Order: sequence, then structure tokens, then C-alpha cells
Amino acid sequence: MTLFARVIELLRERGVGDITVFGGGIIPVQDIAELTRMGVARIFTPGTPTTAIVDWVQSDLATASAPA
Repeated sequence: MTLFARVIELLRERGVGDITVFGGGIIPVQDIAELTRMGVARIFTPGTPTTAIVDWVQSDLATASAPA
């Protein structure tokens, strides 16, 4: 919770709050909703296949770079 919050804060302070923040690891399930509220785009829990993470990143980047 502390590290994600700090990263997001630093990005916003530097005017680059549009950078997608995501992460994973051993994160308590009850923290995921709060992390999402903070601005974390996605949390991957242990056991998530690397291919699923790569697929999500590619999809997110495609959506972010699509013309409005």
C-alpha cells in the first residue's frame, strides 16, 4: 500500500500521472480495491501466468494509444 501510493504521488507531482501503474505479488485481497481506488490499474496475484500479464499490458497499451 505504501509503495504504490508513493509511486503514484511522485508521478502526479512530476506531471506524468497518466503513466499506467500496475503490479503484483503477495498482496492481501482486501487491499486490491483500495489500490484500484488509488489509481493502480491492475494487480496480479501470485500464480498469474506471465502470458496473462503480457496480454494485459499489450491490451492496455493498445487502448491507451488509440486515437480518441
